[in-house]
Amino acid sequence: MTIGVSKEIKNNEYRVGMTPAAVSKLVAEGHTVSVENNAGVGSGFQNEAYIDAGAQIVENPKEVYRADMIIKVKEPLPQEYELIKEGQLIYTYFHFASSKTLTKAMMACNAVCLAYETITDDNGGLPLLTPMSIVAGRLASQQGAKYLESPQGGLGVLMGGVKGVSPADVMVLGGGVVGTQAALVAAGMGAIVTIYDINPKRLEVLNATMPDNVATCLSTPSAIEKHLPKAHLVIGAVLVPGSKAPKLITRKLLSSMQKGAVLVDVAVDQGGCFETTRPTTHENPTYVIDDILHYAVSNMPGCVPHTSTQALNNVTLDYAVALANDGWQAACRQHPHLANGLNVVHGKVVHRALAEAYSLPLTPLNEILI
Repeated sequence: MTIGVSKEIKNNEYRVGMTPAAVSKLVAEGHTVSVENNAGVGSGFQNEAYIDAGAQIVENPKEVYRADMIIKVKEPLPQEYELIKEGQLIYTYFHFASSKTLTKAMMACNAVCLAYETITDDNGGLPLLTPMSIVAGRLASQQGAKYLESPQGGLGVLMGGVKGVSPADVMVLGGGVVGTQAALVAAGMGAIVTIYDINPKRLEVLNATMPDNVATCLSTPSAIEKHLPKAHLVIGAVLVPGSKAPKLITRKLLSSMQKGAVLVDVAVDQGGCFETTRPTTHENPTYVIDDILHYAVSNMPGCVPHTSTQALNNVTLDYAVALANDGWQAACRQHPHLANGLNVVHGKVVHRALAEAYSLPLTPLNEILI
């Protein structure tokens, strides 16, 4: 199979779809890999490393998109839509539920869209999303701490406080991977943290494993509303796999918060869990609505590419090899969890959550995997 690795063009996205080590593995299996010129530089991988691994360096994305399979990090952007060929396999993060435009474009391309974020495992987890969720969760508290500083527009609160002065009050909405990591980092900084989740069993686990300065609370609209006036930082960490995130904080509720409080919405890739969320970039990461600072960068792990690219390749490579060796249909028949990553195939929506998000017809997978 021919495999293409393009240079990411999303704002300040420095990750790359494949490391030289990953390329070497695919080349050893007999496949041809083309890497766009300088695609890996932002992650610390020079062209020479890819050449040594057996890749071909090509000058522009048009040459990359001649391949049978494209391996990326982030969803294709509008300037890439016309490069995608009918029947081409695109293996990347798509987060379709945040963009109907992207969904319609990929349907029009008649491509095979295999999304990292909906591939599952035996435990009901999302193994290809998990490492980036860990990174994003840790960054959420790190960024939240920075934007609480007055020069950044925040209300001027130190996360850990000092002797005689209370630490920051941090709300984490969602007790999954992102929320857990965000809570651990915020707690490590000395903040007082409360994790909200709708699953009592998950709250029991968190109660047993979290530091003493982390409390848990069953998530209800009234509980969230009651807490907001004293919160300095709120981290949105809600995930409904493949679907839109619920809006847990409305614009009306912003008026109850302290001026300069910070909202960090890690759920922005799935439409965000705050009503006032809109995607931002690392170049312009924040905006203010009703005196509340919002941070909603849609590719948070892209700012730490040396860590993120390697962590991502650790979990994407095995399936990339299976897809290249067997073709996407055979690989998905053999690996049902991989098949759950199929979202749009030959113009048809095959993932239930995506179909429900936009009220689109759902085509059963068994009609596709023949």
